[in-house]
Parts: sequence; C-alpha cells; structure tokens
Amino acid sequence: MPILDTKPPGSAKYDLLALGEIMLRLDPGEGRIRTAREFKVWEGGGEYNVARGLRRCFGMKTAICTALADNDIGRLIEDLILQGGVDTEFVRWVPFDGVGRISRNGLNFTERGFGVRGAVGIPDRCHSAASQLKPGDFDWDNIFGTFGVRWFHTGGIFAALSDSTASLVVEAVQSARKHGVVVSYDLNYRPSLWKSIGGQQKAQEVNREIARYVDVMIGNEEDFTACLGFKVEGMDDAISKIDVSAFKRMIEQVTQAYPNFKVTATTLRAVKSATRNDWGAICWAGGRFFEATPRPDLEIFDRVGGGDSFASGLIYGLLKYGDPQQAVEYGAAHGALAMTTPGDTSMASLKEVEALVKGGSARVQR
Repeated sequence: MPILDTKPPGSAKYDLLALGEIMLRLDPGEGRIRTAREFKVWEGGGEYNVARGLRRCFGMKTAICTALADNDIGRLIEDLILQGGVDTEFVRWVPFDGVGRISRNGLNFTERGFGVRGAVGIPDRCHSAASQLKPGDFDWDNIFGTFGVRWFHTGGIFAALSDSTASLVVEAVQSARKHGVVVSYDLNYRPSLWKSIGGQQKAQEVNREIARYVDVMIGNEEDFTACLGFKVEGMDDAISKIDVSAFKRMIEQVTQAYPNFKVTATTLRAVKSATRNDWGAICWAGGRFFEATPRPDLEIFDRVGGGDSFASGLIYGLLKYGDPQQAVEYGAAHGALAMTTPGDTSMASLKEVEALVKGGSARVQR
C-alpha cells in the first residue's frame, strides 16, 4: 500500500501549487548590509521556493497563489517568477497607492554570513499585499477541482503574517483535502514574525489547527517545539550536535498526536560555522524512519533556502517514486546543492542531484 494517495501524473494541470508571500531579496554579496553600496536582487519566499525548485530542477508543473502590489517592484518580482517557470495564473495584483500605506511589496535584506559571522535576514514587509490576503480571495474549488492539483504546499511563514493569512491557510488546506490533494506544510518557525502577535502561544494556536489537515509535515526540532509544543530531553543543544535518537523520540510523539501525518521530515543540521555545517535529513513514513546519506563538514556558500530545497526534493521523490528513502535522499542532495549558490532558490539540475544521490563527487566536469 502506498504511503501517500497521490493523483497520477498528467491527471491535473499542476503537480504542485504553493501559497505564500514572495519578497524581493536584496543581497550585498560578500559584504554587509550596513556598508553596502550595491545589491543583487533575487526573488524568494519559503513556500514559493519549493514550487520553483520543483519546476526548475525537477521539471514539474507548478503555480503560486500570492499577491503583489502593481508597481515596478512587483513587476520585477513577476519577471523573476517567470524566469523560474512558476505559473502566475493565481497572482492577485493589488493597486499601489504611491506610498505603501495600504499595500506594498515585501523586501528582504539578507547577508550570507561567513565563518564565525552568521547569516542575517532583515525583512521589510509591513502592509505587504500578500500579508493582507484573506479567506475568499481564491476560488479553491475551481483551482483544485477544475484546474486540478496533485500536491498543495504552504507553511508557517505565510501563516504568521496576519490573522487573515492564517485563516486563509486553514481554508486552503481544508479545500485541498476535500479534493483529494496531498497537503504539505513547513512549520518554519520565525520568532520575529510571532513576537508582536502573541509569541509561541499564538504560533501554537495557529499551527495546531492547521496541522489537523496536513499529510506531510516538515520542520526541525525548534519548529516542532515552538509551533506544536513538543519537546524531549536531549534536544537543547541540537544546533551544535545532531542528536538523531532524540529527534526520533520527538517525531514518535508528534505522529501519535497527529495520526493524519503520513510523512514527517526534517533536515539535520549541526552548525560549526556559517560556512561549514554537518548536513543530513530524516523522514518518518509508514511507521519507519529513513535517513539520508550524512554529509559532514558540508561547505556552504549561501544557506538561505536550503531547507526549502530539501522540501522540494523530498516532494519530488514522493511524487515520482513513492519511496521515502529515495525522497529523503533527493531532498538532502538538493538542499546541499542549493546552498552552494547565491540566492534563495535552487540553481541545481536534476542531473546534478541524481549524481549526488548516487555518491558523486565535486570533481570537475569536462
């Protein structure tokens, strides 16, 4: 019996639909935000990055549900989305008032970090068009029922933007389940997003409600503790040392509390420096644990988006092969490769991912 009851390939217009905010990332390169004189721009967003990775690396048909203010910044973000191949059919365009009092596009200033200096993200997203999305803004019955979607993905970053986005996520996952669409959710806890609206208590209230409708739950040890309230002994120093046994105990608690979870997955990251991490991944499915090939002392160029690329590789493996071991290997390999290039989104190819899954090295390709 398969782990997930997914619709067959070709039966829907989209292999995956994501719901979330897309911001313009301003990147000072090797320098610092505080001393920068120029920035490179990328598009990025936790939920969107998954859709883009599935499209660009794995060749699947994906789309995004979001909102953008209709000005040149919004159109720049749109241009970047189009370059990534993600369908913009469901982007809602909101009139720009000339100042941003009512609606604007989110910006994300991000430093990559190096050595002892960690990566830094400074979002500027107040009053963003996406944060004002609300129930009723999308015709889910038409999207899931008429267009057709095999997999729906969203996450805790979007749910934290406002009361209305949290309610929209609940509306969306309920409709997806009604139409037989697999639902995945990345808890992606960000303390800065929750601290002014109730902190961990509010995060748990929102995420526990959403979790009831999720098939594939993704998150690290902090996510499961902060968002769902689970904690086991031995997890406190997981940032400097990967304690797989402690994490397994936590997941056993989580899956008992939420029997609707068919797959639960996480990256396993021990941070030695901003540019050197131990990297791995694990997933639970069908009552068993499956671990990816560990990559100790993984060298990192830009860590932002590594978890999202893990999620897109995991989803690809589950959709393509229905095999949790294959899925977690594809996820870990894709996440590792995504952190070797700048920007939030993956620049890896399927050929590169498959070579790494098979044990390939960094030898020059001629």
